[in-house]
Amino acid sequence: MRAVRFLRYGGGPEVVKVPTPVPHDGEVLLQVLAAGLCHTDIFLMSQDEGQSIYAAPPLTLGHEGVGTVVELGPEAVGVDVGDVVAVYPPWGCGQCYDCAVGDEHHCTKARASGIGTPGLTTNGALAEYLLVDSPRHLVSIGGLDPVDAAPLTDAGLTPYHVIKASLAKFTPGSVAVVIGVGGLGHLAVQMLKVLSPAIVVALDVDDAKLELARNLGADVAMLSSDHDLRSRIADLSHGRMATAVFDFAGSQSSLDIARTLVGVGGDLRLIGVGLGGAFTKAGFGYMPFDSTIGVSTWGSRRDLFEVIELADRGLIQVNSQRFSLDEAPFAYEKLRLGELLGRAVVVPCASH
Repeated sequence: MRAVRFLRYGGGPEVVKVPTPVPHDGEVLLQVLAAGLCHTDIFLMSQDEGQSIYAAPPLTLGHEGVGTVVELGPEAVGVDVGDVVAVYPPWGCGQCYDCAVGDEHHCTKARASGIGTPGLTTNGALAEYLLVDSPRHLVSIGGLDPVDAAPLTDAGLTPYHVIKASLAKFTPGSVAVVIGVGGLGHLAVQMLKVLSPAIVVALDVDDAKLELARNLGADVAMLSSDHDLRSRIADLSHGRMATAVFDFAGSQSSLDIARTLVGVGGDLRLIGVGLGGAFTKAGFGYMPFDSTIGVSTWGSRRDLFEVIELADRGLIQVNSQRFSLDEAPFAYEKLRLGELLGRAVVVPCASH
């Protein structure tokens, strides 16, 4: 089969031929219908040997995947050949407390047990076929187009999980700030409008992405370099500042902006990865009283069911651009340069 692989440190993605996997034990083989591209993939490929928290090359990329079940290994139950399913990416051991309650993204045994995350620590979805370790990690996409469903497994799941944790704090007149209207941020804007009564403010460095945010329901969309940013948030919130700031950019400059916008008792969440942002000033005098800061990624299996339900009901939608498998390296370059609106999605069958 053909796959998009990260072959060597310092190298970019390449389309190569590799053996088609065969399912064993409780594994499931999918024919991939759609796979999303993520900034985390670029972060992975930019790491030096011995530095990366992810798998060493060679590795098939792609941690957002939807496919058709084509073969079941012995003891694989819960799905049938022909089912169209999304892949829940942060695989856990299935036995610990966190896995038992659906929070496999918190599993503390996965890495030590050799359990991978497709596209990051084991071969991923940017290929004609994908081997999934267990039917437990497969979720029906309902009536969604696979291209619309694939990004929901990360670009939808991750913002949903972090927004849900702050929902109880939002009241009419409160302000939620989304920094970075990219693959995750454009979905975060929609989720906040659907799930909360907050005034949603979108920040970005790109006018086209701000226009996308407005079209998706943002109440205010501003350049993050705007000198009046803090005063605008103060006016919108009647002086309370932001109840929550969600930083999907992950740069030091975006985090520094986020810190100035969060209010007393507010939440500041870093979600973006790979741009070097870090919480360097979080003590007295740097953060409002009773505010919280944190780093978030992924979400629970239950969260993914809920995100797919939101999309299937038409309450959120992915702004996607389609590419063939052969075009994946080009799509990654557009992603690296910030030239994509929403999410790039590879359709492997389109390359034939």
